[in-house]
Order: sequence, then C-alpha cells, then structure tokens
Amino acid sequence: MPDSAAAHPAPVPGLSARDRQILELEGRTFRYVGAKERAIREQIGISKIAYYVRLNTLLDDPAALQAAPALINRLRARRTTAEGATAPQRDGRVA
Repeated sequence: MPDSAAAHPAPVPGLSARDRQILELEGRTFRYVGAKERAIREQIGISKIAYYVRLNTLLDDPAALQAAPALINRLRARRTTAEGATAPQRDGRVA
C-alpha cells in the first residue's frame, strides 16, 4: 500500500499553491490534443502562455527542484535539448 505522504508531498517553503499546482500538472500525462491546455485553464485559471512562462521560471527555482527533483531535471534536460536544436548550423544557417 503506497504511503499517502509520498503521493502528496508536504508544501515546500518558497513555492506557492499555484506553483505546486503547475508542477503537479506538468507531471501528468495527457492523452488528447488540447487536454493539457484545458486543464491549465480550468484547474489553475491562467492562460497557457502564463503557465509556460511560470514553468520556465520554476525550472531555475531551487525550491521547485527540492519539491520535484525528477520532474525539474527532466524538464531542464528537455529545455537544453530544445535550445540546442535551434542553434545555428556551422555554416551560419538556422534552418
């Protein structure tokens, strides 16, 4: 039987309730196109642009790393890979 404290970690100082909601939502998997955007609007009450701006800020927040280390490290790696994918090629061309 799983420990309920592990499923719902205690609040981490420095993270707001909204920040915890964003981390929880980002850790979920969505099956259908648009389901995540709908959850952002309905559960958190912000636009998807505001969500991703805040999520990007959380990736650099030590409190977020403490709250969800696996998620933050996975997203940091994805962010680094995405930035590297758009870097100019050796001959100076972007695409």
